[in-house]
Amino acid sequence: MNGEHILTDSTDFAIRYTTEEDGAYLKRWLLTPGVSHWFSVEGDKEIDEFVKIWISFARFTCSLTATYQEEPCGIATLFLMPYVKLIHMSMGYVIVDPGKQRLGVGTALIKNLDHLGKEYFRLERMHYEVYGNNPLVNILQKEGYYEVFRQERYVKEESGYLQRIVVEKVF
Repeated sequence: MNGEHILTDSTDFAIRYTTEEDGAYLKRWLLTPGVSHWFSVEGDKEIDEFVKIWISFARFTCSLTATYQEEPCGIATLFLMPYVKLIHMSMGYVIVDPGKQRLGVGTALIKNLDHLGKEYFRLERMHYEVYGNNPLVNILQKEGYYEVFRQERYVKEESGYLQRIVVEKVF
């Protein structure tokens, strides 16, 4: 990263299981201008519901929170499927504090979530949905994910439509 300080190299960086209290950080990040653009939610009501659903997965120990100096700086979660025929796969979601992006947090979360999914939940494959030209696609590709399909005009915003890209990794 051109010699800049990588947050994840610090002894003050850690990854732990997500708690319900982390929902406040998730909500704050989603309310940061420009961040909800990368997700399919808009406005306070939708964000509140999204946070509630996202954080509810913490009770299954399938959500990880990255911390720096003990303060959350990112969350990655397996959105586990409740159906027997689909328990071999999961959709992943990841978000990084806008002030801590491009410092290795997203990559560390994806690597750890992959490990959790493969080793603990015995997943056979993982997926991520990415909207627009989100730089997350580049990180996922570096971690072995490949594009399964692309759908134009998927998310409708005031400024126009965003594409949806679904990427997959087979373990």
